Amino acid sequence: MSDEDGAVRAGDAGSPIASAISHKQRLQRALERDTLSKPRHTRIIAVANQKGGVGKTTTAVNVAAGLAQEGMNVVLIDADAQGNASTALGIGHRSGTPGTYDVLISRASIADVVQPCEAVEGLYVVPATIDLSGADVELIDVPQREFQLRKAVDKFVLEYSKVDYVIIDCPPSLGLLTVNAFVAAKEVLVPIQAEYYALEGVSLLHGTIRRLSTQLNRELRLLGIVVTMVDNRTRLSREVIAEVQRSFPDLVFEVTIPRTVRLSEAPSFGETIMTFDPSSLGAVSYRALAHEVAHRENN
Repeated sequence: MSDEDGAVRAGDAGSPIASAISHKQRLQRALERDTLSKPRHTRIIAVANQKGGVGKTTTAVNVAAGLAQEGMNVVLIDADAQGNASTALGIGHRSGTPGTYDVLISRASIADVVQPCEAVEGLYVVPATIDLSGADVELIDVPQREFQLRKAVDKFVLEYSKVDYVIIDCPPSLGLLTVNAFVAAKEVLVPIQAEYYALEGVSLLHGTIRRLSTQLNRELRLLGIVVTMVDNRTRLSREVIAEVQRSFPDLVFEVTIPRTVRLSEAPSFGETIMTFDPSSLGAVSYRALAHEVAHRENN
């Protein structure tokens, strides 16, 4: 039983918790009617926002897990030196662990450093270690420094054509690690927190994506914007969602991600919300987001 289900039995049917349960049930019914097909080609998606604390890593790991649970073969590349995505997926990432740093700096192949996520079948992880914190400096004098991750990803996808999705969790900055991710990716998924400064950050990131698509990666496009940490009881959350929809009418995902305790707790157990509490509103919301991501292949 999820935390929301237990609470609604004790509360008023018209309470905010009851409203959340009703919303979750609507999402579940929609998911039951929906089916996903494998993409025609491997989709490479960077999850990015230069602002920290917006649910970027939470979105990356849960979308990856959600797609894998739907039968997709998914590789998540942790490109953030904090290694939070690796932690959430139960992957060790002590300094010296082979991972993204070795791919970028030592030209290791992704196949040599990728690890299976034991909790989710079909999900594989390239871990990040603290060694990545110096990668921006180490890459400065490397020829074609912006293309190091792309070379590795292209080689990996060519050799392992059954990989359906490569998802890259970017650091909260616009440094060389994020640029490498944007050059390697074909699409960018942007999580934003339901707060007033969100639009300013998205506009800056959108401009960066446009410049990079002109200069370094003509295939790059903004896949969509997902609003996270939403509390529908507050006017602020409702107003931010409405403003983002007005500013980016064709890019905002229909699903929003709620602010819940269970989503915050899951990484401390080395799990995504998809396995930690699969019946919770957070898990159902991320499953719905994974479906939306899958259906945007042709958009």
